[in-house]
Amino acid sequence: MLRKLCLLMLAATLASTAGAQQYVFPAKGQTPEKQKADEAACYTWAVQQTGFDPAKPPPPTAAAKPPTTATGTTPGAGARGAVKGAVVGEIVGGDAGTGAAAGAIAARSQSRKQNAAAANSAQQQQQAAASQQQANFAKARTACLEGKGYTVK
Repeated sequence: MLRKLCLLMLAATLASTAGAQQYVFPAKGQTPEKQKADEAACYTWAVQQTGFDPAKPPPPTAAAKPPTTATGTTPGAGARGAVKGAVVGEIVGGDAGTGAAAGAIAARSQSRKQNAAAANSAQQQQQAAASQQQANFAKARTACLEGKGYTVK
């Protein structure tokens, strides 16, 4: 699971880096010095407009994690599962002890899966927000440069 998450993060980083490359052509014969100054001015303007600076991306925020035990389960999941399993075990087979053990194991397993899914979802939302910020920055920078007579692709 951790390996899959790392691969997903790497792919997202590579995709966002590849998508961030812009080529600027001086369509009105601007000098290299003028182009450099215009690009710097547009970079600053895009940061002001979007509140996002690609050179200083915000640190990843740690999502509020649900409380878990050392095994990654939500506290009490095993106990709740044991109670349910004992009731079912007593009704179905007349053996509350076996039902309680099976219920506790099933509940802990389900709790681990739910906690992992919640963590993965939070990570994906954070990556989507960062990609959107970067796209907004690129649009603002492009608008500025095109307004100054450059072709941006």
